[in-house]
Amino acid sequence: QVTLVESGGGLVQAGGSLTLSCAASGRTFRTIAMAWFRRTPGKDREFVSAVTSSYGGAVPTYADSVKGRFTISRDNNKDTVYLQMNSLKPEDTAVYYCAGRVGDRGSYDYWGQGTQVTVSS
Repeated sequence: QVTLVESGGGLVQAGGSLTLSCAASGRTFRTIAMAWFRRTPGKDREFVSAVTSSYGGAVPTYADSVKGRFTISRDNNKDTVYLQMNSLKPEDTAVYYCAGRVGDRGSYDYWGQGTQVTVSS
């Protein structure tokens, strides 16, 4: 079992920055592949970014909509994954969810409670 707790959401003006954090517990963090998703009302959950486990090389991937603006990183000493969000746009407004899975294949089995990000124009 893996428990994920997000933090760092809030209200920011367009063009601003926020950093989301997701602290994991319950399994050896370096074995866990991590990801961020987001959801807005009336829309399906959207993939934002992911990073493979440390054994998988901690390789990041990004949705086209955030590429060049968002950066995902993991700190195995703190059992935490971060999402640095720069040049935020109103369309980035959503509830952001952290997700995890043991290993680098398969579905994400573990989810955080979500954190609200609101970008004002």
